[in-house]
Amino acid sequence: MPHDVDVTLPSYPTLTSLPATDHPDLVAAPVAAALAAWPGAAEVAVVDIDPDLADTAAMSEAYDIPMTAGGNCVVVSGARAGDERIAACVVRADTRADVNTLVRKLLDVRKCSFLPMDRAVEETGMEYGGITPLGLPTGWRILVHDALLDEPVVVLGSGVRRSKLLVPGRLLADLPGAEVVAGLGR
Repeated sequence: MPHDVDVTLPSYPTLTSLPATDHPDLVAAPVAAALAAWPGAAEVAVVDIDPDLADTAAMSEAYDIPMTAGGNCVVVSGARAGDERIAACVVRADTRADVNTLVRKLLDVRKCSFLPMDRAVEETGMEYGGITPLGLPTGWRILVHDALLDEPVVVLGSGVRRSKLLVPGRLLADLPGAEVVAGLGR
């Protein structure tokens, strides 16, 4: 979207929305690179938050944001015939990813588990508690809970704990590599 076109940034009254593409200093480096390359980024805001309130429930309470507007990103993995399969699952914060049934079947693995924290942090280049579907390693699947698409504004991690991204829910289907999955969150 050209810079001369006015775009209303997603917002919440308790937070100050800034254009995410203009503030790469507020997000992790891989997130900044992904935003710079993604056409939908013109409609994405970044907001500064207290890093001690980065966990979804604490942030929702402190900033008066409904849990249905939160998008939690968890990274899972499994293997089949020695081939590791990794996926980032983005689910509405009032649900949990259906890892043991739905995600396991989507990845076509016998067993699916959460990627160890140290490995997730190292491979994403993001802080634990700030991992987001933007800027993930090439080859990782991105599974998006269909219920998030109906939210006017979804609050996602920014790759760091001191800020969050505000994204119109409909744009989550347009994230590079995103697969919208019905019932991903239960």
